[in-house]
Amino acid sequence: MSAKPLKSGPLSSQLKDKLLQQALERRLQRRLNTSIALSEPQKVNFDELSTPKHNIPEEFTRFDLHPGYQQIRIIRSSANRLGLANPFFNLHEGVASSHTQVEGRSLINFASYNYLNLSGDKRINDAAIDAMLRYGTSVSASRLVSGERPIHRDLEKAIADFYSAEDALVFVSGHATNVSTISQLFGAHDLILHDEYIHNSALQGIQLSGAKRIRFAHNDWQQLDQLLLQHRMSHERVLILVEGLYSMDGDYPDLPRFIEIRNRHKVFLMVDEAHSVGVMGPKGGGIREHFNLQSEDVDIWMGTLSKTLAGCGGYIAGESALVEQLRFLAPGFLYSVGMSPPLAAASLAALQCLEQEPWRVENLQRNGALFLSLAKNRGVDTGSSNGLGIVPAIIGSSIRATRLSEALLKRGINAQPILYPAVPEKTARLRFFMSSEHTEEDLRYSVDALAEEISQL
Repeated sequence: MSAKPLKSGPLSSQLKDKLLQQALERRLQRRLNTSIALSEPQKVNFDELSTPKHNIPEEFTRFDLHPGYQQIRIIRSSANRLGLANPFFNLHEGVASSHTQVEGRSLINFASYNYLNLSGDKRINDAAIDAMLRYGTSVSASRLVSGERPIHRDLEKAIADFYSAEDALVFVSGHATNVSTISQLFGAHDLILHDEYIHNSALQGIQLSGAKRIRFAHNDWQQLDQLLLQHRMSHERVLILVEGLYSMDGDYPDLPRFIEIRNRHKVFLMVDEAHSVGVMGPKGGGIREHFNLQSEDVDIWMGTLSKTLAGCGGYIAGESALVEQLRFLAPGFLYSVGMSPPLAAASLAALQCLEQEPWRVENLQRNGALFLSLAKNRGVDTGSSNGLGIVPAIIGSSIRATRLSEALLKRGINAQPILYPAVPEKTARLRFFMSSEHTEEDLRYSVDALAEEISQL
């Protein structure tokens, strides 16, 4: 029999996307391999360098030939060939919460950490304005020398009280909080074990510390226990590092299990609560309130001021010996200007509102549960999300995720894609951040649009 010609069918566009994606990944890998080869140490003849005859490759003298920039160019050119619009750096024209304005269009917004709608609240704005009029926009020095202001101490006392901890310290950057804290407290003779989904800031801190690093499978306390049985006695200080709520997947660890392991192996435990404060617990007290834990069950409580607390920066809460050491020795605090007074005042006011208005947390949790339920009923892959404040829609392809984001934007919905290499290609996704101000109509319309557009991919 003669072979029949292949017919184009409904899978042809999907096959094309897959082949293009594979070609892109191969091209990126070839470029990265070349960059690695170029960056390998080479023997240098310094006598030759002292004469004008030396020849330095251009790759080492131009930023437009830097491997990082070349990688961006490859991704950008490939996206252009596929007709994919850049989904990032959209210009928002006002306060972003449950809704936002982009290019004059009002959008249902799922790309904001403004969980409780406190950023933009008049009381928060007024507190920031009052602090600016009293202290200016900058304290113009590190706090150690002459940048200390009463608003800093008021905020730190409020955070310490929130955790029932002895003391707290605020940093001007959430990322720098993890980097400086971890690198200051741990060193070459120590061991740090972390969840495989831990934030980049923690990984940077571990690298800078010089401690040995071992990752364990996501939320897998049993594997952690086995790793400690193997490695604990070979190191001095040991740190377990987890998050309160994981921003990529919207799930959380069984923290009591990790506390039991911490106690049994005599190690430190650090919890990054960037996304769990204001989101978990009946009154927004975070994962500690969710599990009804004592403050001293965790050695280092870390959090950020840029999400629920409507400001910018990060904090550490814990025993006074921990905080005092960071206050005098952590580079990200010691050598940085003190927090801007308007930002400190905004976060203090937001923390007070959080404690006084638990209905905001109730609304947020109700919205998250509804969105998750609706999405699952429509067959959307939501992974391991618990529906508290973050729900992913796992698409399984960076190209498909980008196209889906663009399609939803046309329908008045702002949801950002998370692409390879930020996540493995097979788990590329859109992330939906909930707000206490989303209406049921917002959620139902958005899930219907999401399911319809996924079916069209």
